[in-house]
Amino acid sequence: MTRKPARLLAVAIALVLTFAAAPAASAATTTDPFYSYDGSEPLSSYSPGTVLKTRTLNYHVLGISTPLKVTQLLYRTTDALGKPSANVTSVLRSLTGDSTKAVSYQSFYDSLNPEHGPSRAIAGDVSFGGLIANAESLFIAPALLLGYNVVIPDTEGQDANFAAGPEYGTNTLDSVRAAIRAPETGMNDETRFGLIGYSGGAIATGWAAALAPEYAPDVNKNLVGFTEGGVLVKPSHNLKYVNGSIAWTGVIPMALIGVSRSFDIDLKPYANSYGLQVLKDLDKASIADALGRYPGLTWEKFVKPEYANPNKVLPYVEAVNKVNLGSAPTPTVPGFIAQGNNGVVEGTFGNPPGIGTGDGVMVAGDVRALARQYCATGNKSIRYDQYNTLSHVGAAVAWAPLAIGWLNDRFAGKQAPSSCGKIAPGNSLAPEVPVG
Repeated sequence: MTRKPARLLAVAIALVLTFAAAPAASAATTTDPFYSYDGSEPLSSYSPGTVLKTRTLNYHVLGISTPLKVTQLLYRTTDALGKPSANVTSVLRSLTGDSTKAVSYQSFYDSLNPEHGPSRAIAGDVSFGGLIANAESLFIAPALLLGYNVVIPDTEGQDANFAAGPEYGTNTLDSVRAAIRAPETGMNDETRFGLIGYSGGAIATGWAAALAPEYAPDVNKNLVGFTEGGVLVKPSHNLKYVNGSIAWTGVIPMALIGVSRSFDIDLKPYANSYGLQVLKDLDKASIADALGRYPGLTWEKFVKPEYANPNKVLPYVEAVNKVNLGSAPTPTVPGFIAQGNNGVVEGTFGNPPGIGTGDGVMVAGDVRALARQYCATGNKSIRYDQYNTLSHVGAAVAWAPLAIGWLNDRFAGKQAPSSCGKIAPGNSLAPEVPVG
């Protein structure tokens, strides 16, 4: 089952190269009115997943129009504070016209700028921060070639609240709701869905799977499973793991900005002058801007001396506890979770006590603990793979074809494999406790 998706990935590369020969189209603009809800009724009057606007256009790669048509939906969803918000998702119809199955693909665009979302790239916008969303056509094409409808939500919402997991989850679940309610997509409330995402996309995938039973039981009943790799579980551990690393330290301020923005928390009073400058510089940055930009950056260099221990910052403790996936409910559908564990390749040499090693940015012990927790709390259909020779980037290449193959089997009704009882012990996922 894994060979066919691997071949399809090669075909996908050829498809993108073919699309490059198509005539260019105008790029989306930052003032695109499609992204704004301008209805006469208050947004709160609509139920989550309600379609507010619809448009159909050509799917773009690097600003170049392709023959594929995509339907984009503005829909009502819920932010991290429980308030109604509007967001955009993009839907590619099955090439075979099959309305029974779909994949919700969560992008790893990882940005603090809403202009970098996948819907913007799909509509033709070209930006440095949006290059990741363009490149992900290589992950999306195999699903289309296998006959799936593909739904691609802007998981971070219209404020681009990077790393704010609960908001990623609701944006994703309401995107599915919107996709099956829009007649233009060809889907309906019987369409089955699989969730898939890596890294930043895993934030959305994991939180969506965890929140679905309570927040969106109507979606949960049609989920065949979720698969994710390079998983962010307990962000306070990640901060300590990447502290002082070469490439990944930029995610520290990016995550602080995104999470504080999502939950309306002000962390600026705790930052020193250097930290304030970093926060300002990265306010609208993407992961492409931040990677390798601050080699050797540590929490201690970022904050005032009296806050060298992050747990002395009460808003920080509150924030990281709210985005700790280990504190979220257990998904009720099968899951395939993969994680690299050779972060030295990407310049992360940390091995902090109680945290251990990872793939360069994500902590392997946290991901093992999460998978074990799911098994222990009733979900025995969890597969866990750990790639001890691969880093964050390398593990994505290993995981992707396996993930598509795993989803194929779930849609085919095959029994989900289980690693329960075979997963090595991990870290404590208990909430952080404030000190001082």
